[in-house]
Amino acid sequence: MPVRTSVRLPSVLTGPRARRTARILAVIAVGLLGGMIGLLLGGRVETPVGPTEVSLHLRPSWSGGTTVQIPPLGALHMDTHEGPFQLRASVAELHPEPARKLIEDGTALEKITDRIATDLRHGIIVLLLRALGLALAASFLAGLLVFRSWRRALLGLGSAIAAALVIALVTWATFDPRSIAQPRYTGLLANAPQLVGDTRNIVERFSAYRVQLARLVGNVSKLYSATSTLPTYEPDPSTIRVLHVSDIHLNPAAWNVIRSVTTQFQVNLIIDTGDLADHGSKPEDRFADDIGTLKVPYVYIRGNHDSRGTQRAVARQKNAIVLDDAMREVQGLRIYGIGDPRFTPDKTTRDDNVGTDQLRALGRTQAERLRASGQTPDLIAVHDPAQAEGYSGQTPLLLSGHAHKRTTKLLPTGTRLFVQGSTGGAGLRGLENEQPTPIELSVLYFSRTSHRLQGWDDIRLGGLGLTSAQIERHLEPSPDRPITPTPQTPQTPQSPSTPPATSTATPTPREGA
Repeated sequence: MPVRTSVRLPSVLTGPRARRTARILAVIAVGLLGGMIGLLLGGRVETPVGPTEVSLHLRPSWSGGTTVQIPPLGALHMDTHEGPFQLRASVAELHPEPARKLIEDGTALEKITDRIATDLRHGIIVLLLRALGLALAASFLAGLLVFRSWRRALLGLGSAIAAALVIALVTWATFDPRSIAQPRYTGLLANAPQLVGDTRNIVERFSAYRVQLARLVGNVSKLYSATSTLPTYEPDPSTIRVLHVSDIHLNPAAWNVIRSVTTQFQVNLIIDTGDLADHGSKPEDRFADDIGTLKVPYVYIRGNHDSRGTQRAVARQKNAIVLDDAMREVQGLRIYGIGDPRFTPDKTTRDDNVGTDQLRALGRTQAERLRASGQTPDLIAVHDPAQAEGYSGQTPLLLSGHAHKRTTKLLPTGTRLFVQGSTGGAGLRGLENEQPTPIELSVLYFSRTSHRLQGWDDIRLGGLGLTSAQIERHLEPSPDRPITPTPQTPQTPQSPSTPPATSTATPTPREGA
């Protein structure tokens, strides 16, 4: 016969007291869960702050703290308190008319700090009251729906109230007013501490932060309102919008700017004329991954700080188009590009004996080869302006970078040479000069019918430690002007017919990778 065995649980686990304890714990758990859901649903509000509409919301976070997002400038993070919730504030919308009045009235900018403080205080109070109200209501309803008992629903509500008091006590006990003086910056604000110094005493430096806050709001207002008042090209089939960037030099803030401008100006494609990296090393390859987050084609030409490994890292991005002695039609434009013949990533290799005349001669040789192939590009992109000048007469527009200073001029052949500044503020090299290198990029407008440049918007943001914002519109005076090819000149022994072998003269592991 089968032997039956049984295990008798201790009465402490099966008795009335244990069952009652389990019910109470279940009621508390349901009340807390309902309160959490209500808090997340109610912990979001939009409130007017100065000329902007600011979105405030609470989100679960073990580390707590406060984050203020100011697109497109970046964000600042403050360790104001410990978890379990983080307060986030972000600029959701800018009202153009109040912003314009703010800019035109010089005294209004000085008064806006008091208004910002009042508006933020009001918005946070509304946020907390709404979140607490919905949390308690959701906690009570959850207990009522699950247990169908008013008494248990009230017990669950009591647990939610107790949890809210605990959170308030933890926030109050861990609140650190000094954190306001020691924020962490990301995006264009990454070097904002330089604006007010190494601040440790919030009482002594609070006024400086108030002034800086006013400047940031004012400059964001200028950026957006200036854009809205410019005479714009409508995004119809007659316009192709190209964002020209260059010399990012590993500055992660550049991606925030590029992403914002691409969206705001409805850009069709991006052209990068090189120096994405600083030393062309393998660890820098990951920097190219942000290209894949952009929603438009990204045309790239290698610069003298970019290695072949950098070029391959860009080519791995799904939206990237690498041009190295090749032409591609992108968004209706025929674009020819060729990488820089040098690889000079640091000061030990900058003196590479490839001067301006040699680069210009190299450009002429390459242009003759391109002309002989029968290809007729709408624009040509190279890294160095000297090499670009060798292509004069081969195309209506030449794009380049390298100089970290934006310039443009019409060459005698009718070709326009457009030299972009540094979209990364020259990276760490921006600190080599007495004045910070500004962040520069341009939106170029092309006719879809003629493929000719019609005009462009030059965008300039302050470099390291600055927060200025400026947009200038330029119209091409004669977009359909004739382009006169330069006469072919006989090859001289001093003019290189192939790219200078600087890379092989200064070998690095990346070039052989």
